[in-house]
Amino acid sequence: MARLELLFSHGRRHLSAPKPPFLGFLRFFSSDSSTVIKPISYPVKPQESSSSDAPSQTPAPQPESDSSSARPEATVPDSSSEQPIPRPWTRADARFVKDAPRISPVSYPTKVAPLPEDRTSEATEGGDDALKREAREIESNERVKSYFRVQAEEVIPFPTLIKQEKRPQKLPMDLGEAIREMKASTTTKKRNFLETVEAHVNLGVDPRRGDQMVRGALTLPHGSGKTVRVAVFAEGAAAEEAKAAGADIVGGDELIEEIKTGGGKINFDKCIATPMFMPRLSKIARILGPRGLMPNPKLGSVTSNVSIAVKEAKSGRIDFKIDKTAIIHVGLGKVNFSDEALRENIGAFVNALLLAKPVGLKKTSKYAGYVKNFTLSSTMGPGFPVSIQSLSVAADNYVKLQVK
Repeated sequence: MARLELLFSHGRRHLSAPKPPFLGFLRFFSSDSSTVIKPISYPVKPQESSSSDAPSQTPAPQPESDSSSARPEATVPDSSSEQPIPRPWTRADARFVKDAPRISPVSYPTKVAPLPEDRTSEATEGGDDALKREAREIESNERVKSYFRVQAEEVIPFPTLIKQEKRPQKLPMDLGEAIREMKASTTTKKRNFLETVEAHVNLGVDPRRGDQMVRGALTLPHGSGKTVRVAVFAEGAAAEEAKAAGADIVGGDELIEEIKTGGGKINFDKCIATPMFMPRLSKIARILGPRGLMPNPKLGSVTSNVSIAVKEAKSGRIDFKIDKTAIIHVGLGKVNFSDEALRENIGAFVNALLLAKPVGLKKTSKYAGYVKNFTLSSTMGPGFPVSIQSLSVAADNYVKLQVK
């Protein structure tokens, strides 16, 4: 009994629970059960009888007024009399009818372009006349151009790669012949100054290696032909010796300060110093170093015998050093020197070049592997290659003269 009471209480609780609000919203869209849906019946369309004597071609479509009377009419049921009311057919009705009349597609004849042989004589004559007329116009234009001398447009050819013509390389010649050719080249063109005889030597060493650095100094037997201004850094007796030897500028600390405060202005070509002045020259090393004027013990510009160094610098002492491309450029005189004087100066330079040969190349022969080529030229003239054999002879003759 208790169980039945519990069951009834649960049922009353569910029946008294409030209804959810969306049930009315769903009922608004639901259909009314009281409305009666009446079926619509459509009459069956009668089939058209096919006649054997009918034409094979499809008849042309009738206008809209005629087709409406020939086609069966759709019926709409009337709610009062429940009898179908006839009405004209529409396209929407015809879509759902199985045996609705169809409109056959219209075919058009295929068009074919006429070939030359299909053309009539009149069309051919017209085309010939047009061609003749065009030919006459071209001829008249040509006559007008020829009358007014109208030049035709030049046809520019397609660009092609033109190979550069290589100059024939000069063969090495004897030293005496090279000196004569060099002097002859200077006489063809007049210069406003006296040209210098220059030597350009390509060496077979690597300048990036410290053990293959080539540098040296020598005194030319006949001088360099230019006026050299010499500056000496010395004090006391050494300064007096330098002045007696013909030094142009002699000074000590005051000369160093003058160069330092003068904005890098230098009015001398050679620089000589005593050993005691080398630490003091560090103040102007950035000024003298880039110009190649810094005194160097290896070149003989740092010495206690100042008088001899000044005389050698005045008489034609030159310094040479290899550049980054392993080439030495040096001046060995003037073009107004005699051939014999130039030959002796060149022999002295070649001998000094052999003495400055790096230690790592001592195992090679005297010139092979060390001197690749030697070119002689004037300041603004062409170069003339010199044979190694003639240079060796000139260097040997210079050594013999020094021994005597």
